[in-house]
Amino acid sequence: MRLILLGAPGAGKGTQAAFLCQKFGIPQISTGDMLRAAVKAGTPVGLKAKAVMESGGLVSDEIVVGIIADRFDEPDAKKGFILDGFPRTVAQAEALDKMLVQKGLKLDGIVELVVDENALMARIEKRAKETVAAGGTVRADDNPEAFKVRLDAYRAQTAPVSAYYAGKGTLKQVDGMMPIDDVTKAIDKALGG
Repeated sequence: MRLILLGAPGAGKGTQAAFLCQKFGIPQISTGDMLRAAVKAGTPVGLKAKAVMESGGLVSDEIVVGIIADRFDEPDAKKGFILDGFPRTVAQAEALDKMLVQKGLKLDGIVELVVDENALMARIEKRAKETVAAGGTVRADDNPEAFKVRLDAYRAQTAPVSAYYAGKGTLKQVDGMMPIDDVTKAIDKALGG
């Protein structure tokens, strides 16, 4: 199973990806997680990405596409994967299409979690409070100012990706504002389960 999860920041992509990973026994490929790990490790890619990420901006397509291409070749991704946070732009979607053809792979589903943007800020604030309460560290991009930048970037750059896949007839939309279990069931149904 090879899937893309689309949706605005805070839409629940990470939560749903965790359920899907368990169900299908495949890894979640989160460009955000991979970039944050690279930043923490101080790798060359991480150093390039750090300032951009902390301001809420998007890392260049070249860096992200390179990370994804390498990740597809790892053993745990051989029987499938869930892309979370990629593609973020139509150019990345087009690059992904080319990469999949080159690797002899195809996508099994593209699901967009549709959410009310007005409710997203409350969701992000709740996530930050829960992280602190659990003794964790709040992501640098989970503050109101950076979140607004991320949401603006999503609207300008990533929302058109939905239209790209809708135009190809491959996009399935799910109401991401439903309770978590209902979202999970709706995704399962959208994937033919």
